[in-house]
Amino acid sequence: MQIGNTPSRREFFKLASVAGSALAVGTVFDAAGLATEAPPEGAPKTLPFPLGLASYTLRKFDLDQTLAMTQRVGLTHICLKSFHLPLDASADEIAAAVAKVKAAGIDLYGCGVVTMKTDKDVDQAFEYARAAGMRTIVAAPALEVLPLVNEKVKQFDIEVAIHNHGPGDKLYPTPESIYQKVEKLDPRIGLCIDVGHTLRIGADPIADTERFADRLLDLHIKDVSAPAPEGKTVEIGRGVIDIPALLRTMLKIKYRRVASFEHEKDEQDPLAGLAESVGYIRGALAAIGR
Repeated sequence: MQIGNTPSRREFFKLASVAGSALAVGTVFDAAGLATEAPPEGAPKTLPFPLGLASYTLRKFDLDQTLAMTQRVGLTHICLKSFHLPLDASADEIAAAVAKVKAAGIDLYGCGVVTMKTDKDVDQAFEYARAAGMRTIVAAPALEVLPLVNEKVKQFDIEVAIHNHGPGDKLYPTPESIYQKVEKLDPRIGLCIDVGHTLRIGADPIADTERFADRLLDLHIKDVSAPAPEGKTVEIGRGVIDIPALLRTMLKIKYRRVASFEHEKDEQDPLAGLAESVGYIRGALAAIGR
């Protein structure tokens, strides 16, 4: 695992910066950073995997504001936290929220993180996700309810991606701790790797992304200030996670699920940091090449 600004990363940052500028002005550059002609009109500009938003990022804003900011940074997938669509919402309230998301041109692929401590919590989460047409529940289920979760994924054909929360999480601190608990369950129960929390507890988010690829159902992408419990979320590219190596690993394992930004910094004014992070990832992917 590489952290910090190693010489190779500094070179990559230069290239990623150039690529990011290219995305803004419509010019493309070769591997040496030299300008070339832009691709022909109508050429595909698809990403290797979808980019989305974990709406916890915008927890201080209502659903309308959240959707507007999601559009503004060019993200097309969203995983709603209960701040934006309460778990106990009525059928009419869920339908109204779903209609807003659809009208914004955004894919409501999931919800979470959803805490599941009781059977009632599990039942509620699956009914809620089904009513909203969600494909994935990002969750933190108690061990006692895992058998019921296993039954529900078969019944509803909705995936459950268990989220690791790093230091302080006694149940699912690392991706490995999740994998050990779900590897014998239905394959639709897997991991949502939070790369920041993974590094903060001393695990390797890059190695774990590859190690647990067969169960990787979702990924929260971010950067952190230190590989230690006191590490805080920072704009992607300003922290210590080797983001280029992470992206290369995601390409290597042919990751095709959503990579959702969870920018926890500046909760009252997160848009600038979120936009910087999205731009960095797009530029980095363009520089790496597909």
